[in-house]
Amino acid sequence: MLVKTFGSAIQGIVATTVTVEVAVEQGINFFLVGLPDSAVKESQQRISSALNSYGYKIPGKRIVINMAPADIRKEGSAYDLTIAVGILAASEQIINPDKLGDYLIMGELGLDGSLRPIKGVLPIAMQAKQEGFKGFILPKSNAKEAAIVQGLEVLGVDNILQVINYFNGTDSIQRETVDIEKEFEKGLSNYDLDFADVKGQENIKRAMEVAAAGSHNVLLIGAPGSGKTMLAKRLPSILPPLTLEESLETTKIHSVAGKIGHRSSLISVRPFRSPHHTISDIALVGGGAYPQPGEISLAHNGVLFLDELPEFKRSVLEVLRQPMEERVITISRTKQTTEYPASFMLVAAMNPCPCGYYNHPTIPCTCGAGAVNRYMSKISGPLLDRVDIQIEVVPVPFKELSDSRTGERSEVIRQRVIEARKIQKERFSGIENIHCNAQMTPKLMKEFCQISEQSMNLVKSAMAKLGLSARAYDRILKVSRTIADLDHCLNIETRHIAEAINYRSLDRESWGR
Repeated sequence: MLVKTFGSAIQGIVATTVTVEVAVEQGINFFLVGLPDSAVKESQQRISSALNSYGYKIPGKRIVINMAPADIRKEGSAYDLTIAVGILAASEQIINPDKLGDYLIMGELGLDGSLRPIKGVLPIAMQAKQEGFKGFILPKSNAKEAAIVQGLEVLGVDNILQVINYFNGTDSIQRETVDIEKEFEKGLSNYDLDFADVKGQENIKRAMEVAAAGSHNVLLIGAPGSGKTMLAKRLPSILPPLTLEESLETTKIHSVAGKIGHRSSLISVRPFRSPHHTISDIALVGGGAYPQPGEISLAHNGVLFLDELPEFKRSVLEVLRQPMEERVITISRTKQTTEYPASFMLVAAMNPCPCGYYNHPTIPCTCGAGAVNRYMSKISGPLLDRVDIQIEVVPVPFKELSDSRTGERSEVIRQRVIEARKIQKERFSGIENIHCNAQMTPKLMKEFCQISEQSMNLVKSAMAKLGLSARAYDRILKVSRTIADLDHCLNIETRHIAEAINYRSLDRESWGR
């Protein structure tokens, strides 16, 4: 007897439906074809033990299982339930196989017949809905995540016996439901960290506000203990809330990577990823023998924080350059090409020198001649060129540190950022893939970053007196456009240019000498 069940394969963050054809015939042997990996091939032992736990068995006949389309590699143990149900139906142990075609079925089996969670549930559920499946049967711990997809009957189960009884008509499975709007709104402002906790550093807080308003990349450079990490960790709390579309896209990426917590559903706060400086380039950008999203994709629509920037391997930092420009990472292999979204804000922090105390107001630097320049040379010019705001963080004096007054709350700053983003949304409406000032092309800068003769003279003077590099010019214009948006000014004024110039600390010829 020939029976078809349905599962799904993930490529990038896109799901492809897999048809599992099971034929039970006269003879002896077990054949599993259709480009399965080792984990899929090992399913026979898991399925056999799981079925024995409930009094069912794999028939002692010739069993041929084909996983189509055969040109897509099938990976992982999530096909256990799909194959097991197919075998039971083909051997007539499931007496009502007619309903199988209405459901997409996936789950990893334990030897006792229990079901373990799987990866990539959200994109699979979205594809199932798109292709007209009535429902999705999967492990109960994944059901809430799949139930985000409205109009799909999501049935979460604890073990294979529930699935058998459901198709035999002797039992029912409770449908999982999620109020997506309630779930989305519940976590929109769920941040434990607040800018009100930061003592002093008003100029750095302002720089972070400007960065958030225009989605500009930031480099914080200063001595140990000056508050760089503390400030960086609070940046997500002032970014605009995720839209529902952004939330779904972010959740899809984390789902594919297996980063969604059990019995959780929608990611509604912007991600904050902070990898250790020993990370490899593949772990950062994604890839591997069987491609998986890297840290830059997990930071999509959020913040990627690189602490102790010069301690990262040079090769790791260099692979950031293309994704920062294109906002997507393409993983190319011999047999496949996979794309992952990578639209993130880069926030980096570093000491100014090996000892950490160059330019410190009270502690002398003990580094030898040329040590500062050698330390800075670990970061390439092309990478620094993609960082709009480079600002020195000076340690907070004890008087400000001991002040009992609290600073401005993140909620207040966030509202100003949201208003500035609204202005940019209107400005770039109708322009594809451009949403904020940091993403402006040279052509758009000519249109939206026009400055007066007085402002141009100020820029010329700053570049001459401060020794600013040529690459600083475009960055100054972009950042000044954001500052003007925060001030609700239609035109960029001289004061906006002056503030933007202050955010280019590393471009000054005097730095490191």
